Amino acid sequence: MKGSNEIPNNPNSLQLQQALVQIGCDNACSSSNMVIQDNGAVQENGPVSCGDGFTDNGLSRDVYESMNTLEKLCTLVSLLPSKRPTGRVVAVMEKSPRRDNVVGFLSVKQWIYSRENKRRKSRKNKHQADVDDGIFLIPNDPKLTKMMVCVENLPGSVRKFLEAGDLTIESFLVAAKIVDWADESYIPEASVIQIFGRGSDIDAQIAAILFEHAIDASEFSSEALSLVPQIPHEELQSRRDLRNSCIFTIDPATASDLDDALSVERLPNGVFRVGVHIADVSYFVLPDTPLDSDAQSRSTSVYLLQRKLSMLPPLLSDNLASLNPGVDRLAFSIVWDIDSAGVILDRWIGRTVIHSSCKLSYEHAQEIIDGAFDAKNTKLYGQFEWCDVIKSVKSLHEVSKVLKENRFRSGALSLESPKIGFLFDEEGLPYDTVVTGRKDSNFLVEELMLLANKTAAEVITRAYPSCALLRRHPEPNARKLLEFEAFCGKHGLKLDTSSSVHMHNSLEQIREELKNDSSLFGILMSYAARPMQLASYFCSGDLKHNNGEWCHYSLAVPLYTHFTSPLRRYSDIVVHRTLAAVLDAEDNFRKARRRSRKKLTEREVVNGFLTGLRVCEEEVESVEAREALGVAAKKYGVFCAESLSVVAAHCNEKKLSSRRVKDAIDRLYMWALLKRKKILYSEARVLGIGPKFMSIYISKLAIEKRIYYDEVEGLKAEWLVATSSLLLNHSIHKRPNRKGSPSKFRPIDETAMIVSPIDLEIEKTNNLEPSVFPLTLHLLSTIPVALHAIGGDDGPLDIVARLYVSSYFH
Repeated sequence: MKGSNEIPNNPNSLQLQQALVQIGCDNACSSSNMVIQDNGAVQENGPVSCGDGFTDNGLSRDVYESMNTLEKLCTLVSLLPSKRPTGRVVAVMEKSPRRDNVVGFLSVKQWIYSRENKRRKSRKNKHQADVDDGIFLIPNDPKLTKMMVCVENLPGSVRKFLEAGDLTIESFLVAAKIVDWADESYIPEASVIQIFGRGSDIDAQIAAILFEHAIDASEFSSEALSLVPQIPHEELQSRRDLRNSCIFTIDPATASDLDDALSVERLPNGVFRVGVHIADVSYFVLPDTPLDSDAQSRSTSVYLLQRKLSMLPPLLSDNLASLNPGVDRLAFSIVWDIDSAGVILDRWIGRTVIHSSCKLSYEHAQEIIDGAFDAKNTKLYGQFEWCDVIKSVKSLHEVSKVLKENRFRSGALSLESPKIGFLFDEEGLPYDTVVTGRKDSNFLVEELMLLANKTAAEVITRAYPSCALLRRHPEPNARKLLEFEAFCGKHGLKLDTSSSVHMHNSLEQIREELKNDSSLFGILMSYAARPMQLASYFCSGDLKHNNGEWCHYSLAVPLYTHFTSPLRRYSDIVVHRTLAAVLDAEDNFRKARRRSRKKLTEREVVNGFLTGLRVCEEEVESVEAREALGVAAKKYGVFCAESLSVVAAHCNEKKLSSRRVKDAIDRLYMWALLKRKKILYSEARVLGIGPKFMSIYISKLAIEKRIYYDEVEGLKAEWLVATSSLLLNHSIHKRPNRKGSPSKFRPIDETAMIVSPIDLEIEKTNNLEPSVFPLTLHLLSTIPVALHAIGGDDGPLDIVARLYVSSYFH
């Protein structure tokens, strides 16, 4: 589930948990409350039920009373989207896998001081403190509690630091796992597994990130490598030969695993014959082999900005299976006939052998689209000239634009926003950031990949309706969507969230309105992504009675899957095997028809009764077809529904882990950049103002931070009701502590970086002008801030934002 607000799709699957959770709801936006009473009645600031036996929201009380507890909660959340469901844990049914992947720092000062005291008190027993005492482990994740580590179970390298009284061990990142959590103990007992290195070291941090998210970074076994099959000549002869077609790849300039290639031919009638050719990885990764087990376990390649952890051995991912130019390669191809209006007139799917003419980068393709391509530094292979490649890229661009227009007209939603990229020096350390955005060349490839994935989903679902691996994207979280709509309305921007197509159109209208304020629009797009739920893989058999839940919300398609990246996603290999089974079943079906001397239709001969564009349901459901599909499923290792559900869940877990790793790596390099710069001055926009802090968005880094100003020595904060603004002023008077409050006021340096105007004239260190006191702030104000990095050797990494202010009084 995504967050605490996503409701399980199948309430019956959680009957055990529902008996163990006492459910309540509180209002996330106001002080009103909603509770489920012991008798099942519902109250929201008083009774909600009406005297006629119906609730005031139209729900029959008889129907409501017949529901189980979780169904009631699901109903209430859907009827009252502004409410946030909460719960109280009363039992733990299963141990979390996170217990085995804890990263943090050891706190040894108290243990060392305690040992020295005991030694001084008892000179006769010098090792009295060594065995029975423990030390604390402070996890990096603030959601985890501190843990106790038994000293005698520590690795020898750590014990050496303790024996020497060396406190530098506190600056080392360590890996640990929870070994026990007794009922009577308020903290768990952990065991240290390994030491990564100093917290300020980039490599140590990367190793810790991979460990924390259970990413397998080990080498591939020799057994797995030895099972890569060779390609016999007969295999090439059995496939459709496309080596005489102008085929090429478009990928990032640094890519080495080339999954997909493209081709296009303009027919005499003006129709485009467009081909997407995907690396036939399933030919090399056979079911139930060590290589398959390894790929399934890893599930996805993980990208670390400057290197990758491949799902498959480099021999396959970067060589034998990769669609490298100038060599024959095995592929799975989908070819469509598409007219000028973007209507698909016909299609063909099959296994092919191709010969890529060149490897284009996205930059190369964009230069071709813009008419500024220089082929001097790009190598061309085979019989085709550059004019052929250029013509093909321009034709594909023409087709992709029409496909994209049709897709958004049908209800697709785009939340496109600029991304932050890093510039690295020769030592691999970041020294600056750049704002990156996708261009027409990116959208060209994306449109064709989306079409291929959609086509593959239609075919495998038609053939194997109960065991097709699909991908769904649920509708947005209703409460968060309402909050986003209110946020836009507060700033005079009209947003229609009634459907994906209306939301997309209104966002495009807002983009036009804010064309002179790209910073604010970037903030809005960041907010727009928050209500979106995660897309996920699922087995079609799990939701066979709920076809409405198969849809992909942002793409606005009823069926979708992943087919186009088998070198880096195991899900795509599963889909390839299913497609291979479909093709084999079609071939066997034709043979069976010929043996029975039944006449084959033109569709069955040319395009296939399962993979073709036009389908006869009678043929699909015939005895011969079902038998052929059953035999083919066993031959190609198509998972049964039960096994596929497990595979889908694992793929979801690993995909989410890889995403979290990417986010953590981005934060790491951002921290390293700020550590290198010491202080980074930047403009920020105020997103929210409260009694204790303000939320700001720094567009230059695409991050959101908080600045606290309550109980700060030398700073006075005043809320101005008439103008809905905040007034911050420098105060030279020392503030007395509140009576009965043990807390002290924070120094102003934690909230604001205050510089003297005289020093500014002397130093001229940056081009950003500081603000001055008194400072008046309101929503969406633009303010200068100073950012710096903290942590590393002395705790978890973080970035701190402070107001950047000039004052003579500091």
